[in-house]
Amino acid sequence: MGTAGGEIEPRPGVGEHSATSSYRSSVFERFSADDAAALIAEYPLAWVLPRGRAVEEGTLLPLLAERDEDGHIVRLIGHMARSNPLWGRLHGDPAASILFQGPQGYVSPETVGRRDWVPTWNFAQLRIEANVAFHLDGGDAALALLVDAMEQGRSNPWRVEETGPRYAQMVNSIIAFDASVISLRGRFKLGQDESPETLKAIVDNHPDAALVRWMKRFNEGRY
Repeated sequence: MGTAGGEIEPRPGVGEHSATSSYRSSVFERFSADDAAALIAEYPLAWVLPRGRAVEEGTLLPLLAERDEDGHIVRLIGHMARSNPLWGRLHGDPAASILFQGPQGYVSPETVGRRDWVPTWNFAQLRIEANVAFHLDGGDAALALLVDAMEQGRSNPWRVEETGPRYAQMVNSIIAFDASVISLRGRFKLGQDESPETLKAIVDNHPDAALVRWMKRFNEGRY
């Protein structure tokens, strides 16, 4: 149940997509650009912290992924309060570490139906190293992008304009930024090492629907 991760590379059947195509031996470290983008879209709240600094110097922020024509994640878009100390820290040194956590959950021997099976914890994570650039007048666009992404698919999507006169004050209190991706590493421990029988038992019996859905994503044709 470690947290070290591998550089992004294609899963079997996905196809090449990464600027860093070096082979990684762990099956948990094989994932596609689509997998990484899907994790960020579904779990957009990430720790953003100055690179090499303690977690308490960072903050949780929702981020959106921007991809190039080949599907690579090249930039993350976000905003923060102007009162956030992180602004000053990253303005002086733009190097940041950005940590996303996707689905995660304990897997009990009860779920598998075998008392001699050792329990485990399944999870998905991304670690991105990036350089942050702030945009003093970009708060309006950054806020609208996030709201549109989060409201997508709702029967009556909310729009920022509905805030009324308070909106201008809200926008003035935030600052937009983008984070240009330098490296992207991840670990998707989602049952790829389990036997087909054990995998099927977990998929059939685990109570966390989101975790099961991601296990299915990474184990097509194996159960």
